[in-house]
Amino acid sequence: MTEAEDVLRRLWARIDAQDWDGMGALLDPGLHAAYVHTGETFDADGLVRFNRDYPGSWRTAVEDLVTTGDRAVSRTRVYDDRQTFYVASFATVRAGRIVDLVEVWTGPVGPPPDYRQAL
Repeated sequence: MTEAEDVLRRLWARIDAQDWDGMGALLDPGLHAAYVHTGETFDADGLVRFNRDYPGSWRTAVEDLVTTGDRAVSRTRVYDDRQTFYVASFATVRAGRIVDLVEVWTGPVGPPPDYRQAL
């Protein structure tokens, strides 16, 4: 297991456990995080705060993870009793901490739109 894979897996495990201090310990103080789908950006404290304050009690399951060098990419299912989302996370890890994180989230998982059901 590469360091990048280990750190990204541990990040999702901390989010799943709602261990916000543990999550913060995996983020470099100079972290730059971006959500492509909304245009939001976060520093390390802001990303922890965003996750901590997000409403609901969400679970996570890493379903795929690929690494090369100091980069790791995961596809993670994020869910509660009513909804499921997927997120692709692109992380750069140095010295055991994430220094750069780009995420792309889906909308809630559901059936295909009507126009595609006819295809």
